[in-house]
This record gives sequence, structure tokens and C-alpha cells, in this order.
Amino acid sequence: MARNHSITLWRPERNSRELTFSPKQLQVLTWWCDQSPVKDCEAIICDGAVRSGKTLCMGLSFVCWAMRRFDGAQFAFCGKTQKGIRRNLLASLQAVVSPLGFLWEEKVSQDLVEISFGGRRNTFYLFGGKDEGAAALIQGATFAGVLLDEAALMPRSFVEQACARCSVEGARLWFNCNPEGPHHWFYREWIQQAGRRKALYLHFTMEDNPSLSPATIERYQRLYTGNFYRRFVLGEWAAPQGLVYDFFDEKCLGTPDREPEEFAISCDYGTRNPASFGLWGRVGSVWYRMEEFYYDSRRTGRQRTDAEYEQDLRRLAGERTIRQVVVDPSAASFIEVLRRKGWRAVKADNDVLAGIRLTASLLRNGTLKIGPGCTDSLREFQMYSWDERFGGQDQVKKEFDHAMDDIRYFAATVAGPRDPPFFGVATMERDRF
Repeated sequence: MARNHSITLWRPERNSRELTFSPKQLQVLTWWCDQSPVKDCEAIICDGAVRSGKTLCMGLSFVCWAMRRFDGAQFAFCGKTQKGIRRNLLASLQAVVSPLGFLWEEKVSQDLVEISFGGRRNTFYLFGGKDEGAAALIQGATFAGVLLDEAALMPRSFVEQACARCSVEGARLWFNCNPEGPHHWFYREWIQQAGRRKALYLHFTMEDNPSLSPATIERYQRLYTGNFYRRFVLGEWAAPQGLVYDFFDEKCLGTPDREPEEFAISCDYGTRNPASFGLWGRVGSVWYRMEEFYYDSRRTGRQRTDAEYEQDLRRLAGERTIRQVVVDPSAASFIEVLRRKGWRAVKADNDVLAGIRLTASLLRNGTLKIGPGCTDSLREFQMYSWDERFGGQDQVKKEFDHAMDDIRYFAATVAGPRDPPFFGVATMERDRF
């Protein structure tokens, strides 16, 4: 393995200290510099495993390049959501650049950050590329550079619109992502075409993050199996196949050993399709699915009303104080009934693929436990599968997914938010700018 390098980070209020970064991180930090053999590239693409140290060094390099090459220009930080880009990148990035003498001023109401250094001042706008409508938000802007964090999770229309906005002379594009399926448009159009697009492509593994110890890497390797292992640990653009939660076994089961500290309920609403409610109790940092309600109108031959479902939910709750009821966001009438009856009902986060990833992670690390008496959930865990008819795209079969949906709603809306990623800090000497 190539030798890691150390650089002194100067902090005016503290003693100097050395921070270690890998050769691949060093490539990200310096690819645009005058001495770089790839300085003529017009874009950089970093993909690979989770926790591999690519995101923060990409952000740091992006800011250093912008402040070295431009003054009074506009740039863009793009994530799937503005909240995500703030959590996953900006908070860590500010902590690194501020001690180097960069002045960082975030204007939350305007969704921008103004950064000053060495007499130069540039503006960095924040955009969320959550859906197809997001492309309109960035349309009409003019940027000298754009960083797209988790580019593979954004709609193609948004990514292409962001690229089209970079019309300033010397503008460059910065892409960072974890792998999706092998037929994903970003993989086919950018990674496989990196040479034609004059893009530097770097593939990261966990070993490229010097802040991860061998024990930590081994722990992450234990967290995933199957398709998730190939993508998140090996960093492969692998096609989904088989069971969604192929790792699910008795280690994912559990019951509280004492009275939970709080309770919540998750609901997947159905009239003609089954409805599934789950009662969850938290003990420490672990949420247990203690009981559940499952009603299949096709099997019984009778549909239930919103009022009847509210009574079912009340029986599931019993005498417990319920912190909140997380509901399928499409069930507007049911949510309204619950609110009128005094429940704190909230619309669930319904990003299917992100929710599946998060649910898998929480089940693997023990944050979610399924009670052995939750028979409908256990049945669906053994049947919930990827749909292989979609040419390698990530789609799940729309069957045996009702308890799976309510568990996913709970993971994404209550058991989260996801822990922010941690990375090996990679920076350059202050006097190089």
C-alpha cells in the first residue's frame, strides 16, 4: 500500500498538529494545481465505498481551488437535500478551513455561504437535487464550479442542469458518490466515459481513509452482506438481486429487557392493500418493534375506514404515551383523522432506496430489533425482494412490502437521522495559497 502523508494544520489558538491523508486523498487535493500532471482535466469523479474519506477532501479541494483561481465568482454545493449537504459536508468543512484563515459566513435565509481568503471573496450557493422539479431551481444561474455530493442519488435533469450552469472560463465540475446499479445513467455517462469527458476518475476504498483503523474497517465489513456489501464495502456498481434484507436472521430479533423510555408507532396505510402498524419502544439507543397490527382487506373481504383504523391504532398503543405516529405520506385523510383525534401524526420520509439502506444499516448495527411475536414482519422479511425485470436498476417488487414500508418509514423518520459520515481530514499547508 502506498505510504500516507502528513501535513501540518496551523491553528492560531492551539499548537500545530499533523493530520494524515492517503495518496488518493492527496490526488484529490492537488489535481488542479499547476504542477499536477492532470491539471487539464475539466472534472473530477470520486466514487467507492462508504467511509472511504472522499467527501471531505473533495469539499476542501473544491474550496481551495475556488479561492485560488477566482475572486467575486459564484459556485454551488449540491446535495440531494440542502439539509443533507449541510450535515454531510459543510459542518465538517467549516471546521477544517476556519483555522486555516478562511472567513466563513453562512446566510441561511439565502441558502449560501460567503468565503473570504487572502483578499478574495466568493459565494457558494446551496441546492438540493431531490426530484425532477429541482432542475428549475438552478436554471438561469452562472457558476465557476459546482460540487455535486452523492451525484448518483440526484435526478439526471438536475445534474445536467448544474453542469450547464458552469459557463465561466476555467469552470470545473466535482462529482462524489457511492455506487448504485451498473445501468445507472451516471455510471454509464460519466464514469465509463471519464476519458471522453476529460474527467479524472478516482475509486476509493476504506483503506484510502487513514482515520479508519483496521478494527473499524473490519466492523464495517461485518455490517453488510450481499448487494449492500458489494456496493458499500467493495465500492462496486452492482446489480441488486435476491432478498432486500438477505442478512436478516435471529440476531435482528429482540425484546426490551426493561420498560422502554418512549414509544412511537409507524403506519403503512392500505384500503384494498394491507395496512401495517408497528409499535416501537426505545431502550437506550435501541428501538424494539414490540407489537404490530396487520390487516388484509382482500383476505377478510372487507375494507376498513379511517375511523376504524384509528381505533386499531389506539388498541395497539394501549395505555402507553406515544411520542409520534409516523404515517405513509400519501394517506392524507388518515393523517387528518389521527390529528383530529389528538395523535401527533407526521408524514414519513418516503425515499424508498435511501430508507432501505438506512433500515439495513440500523438492523445490522442493532439499533432496530424486531420482536419475535411480529409474525407479519418476519414473514415479509423472508419474501421482500429486488425486482430484476428493470435491467439492473434499483426497484423492489411491489409485494410483501407493507410491514417493510412501515419499518422503513420508522427508520427514516424516527430511528434516524443517519449519523454524519466521518472522514480522514486531508488538508494542505496554509502558505500554499
